[in-house]
Amino acid sequence: MTTIRYVAATDRGKVRKLNEDSILALPQLQIWAVADGMGGHDSGDFASQKVVECISHLPADQPPQVLLAQLRQAIYSAHAQIAQEASSRDGGIIGSTVVTLILAQQHFAALWAGDSRLYCLRAGRLDMLTVDHSITGELVLDGKLTWEEAENHPHSNVITRAVGVGDHLELDKIRGDVRPGDRFLLCSDGLTKHVSHAQITQILASARLEIAADLLIETALEAGGTDNVSAIVVEIL
Repeated sequence: MTTIRYVAATDRGKVRKLNEDSILALPQLQIWAVADGMGGHDSGDFASQKVVECISHLPADQPPQVLLAQLRQAIYSAHAQIAQEASSRDGGIIGSTVVTLILAQQHFAALWAGDSRLYCLRAGRLDMLTVDHSITGELVLDGKLTWEEAENHPHSNVITRAVGVGDHLELDKIRGDVRPGDRFLLCSDGLTKHVSHAQITQILASARLEIAADLLIETALEAGGTDNVSAIVVEIL
């Protein structure tokens, strides 16, 4: 029988007054999520909390395909509620990224929107499983930038898709197999803008699970900590 362990942490960072990231762990459902809010003042905080709140209400004891469909609907519900809140606040932009991981038997699936990311470390190799919905993400896909170069681009913070923004939310999905020894990382861009691919690989490959998320966050803070930073590490045994 597969054993799953996880650790989760979030930090306000060294510059921001509020932590507009929200994280969620539902080990009983084998679902984890990171949301990164935007909108200024308390709006980003509201948006990211609304995302994880809607996901947290998912019922237990559902077949994997049903649970995945309900996860999608929960994010759509958050989208509608955030948009409604934005309208009540004179139409200012309020939104949140989201990246989710759901495990079932020997497989995983992920839904996401925005530039929060999901990685998998397998046999010492780190793969970025999601693709940023951002201006720089599009440049990377066009072959004009690498992901490392994208972090230092002047438009690196401009996302093209977010929960709560626009009439229709399009969620991307990826699925694959799960193997013993895999470590998954869900994180906000406050981590990836300061911690390199090589650093993430080294920490995930060598750190005890109990300290892995904290060590990733500490590395981001030591490199500047200019944004809120969140990390969830999920380990398959």
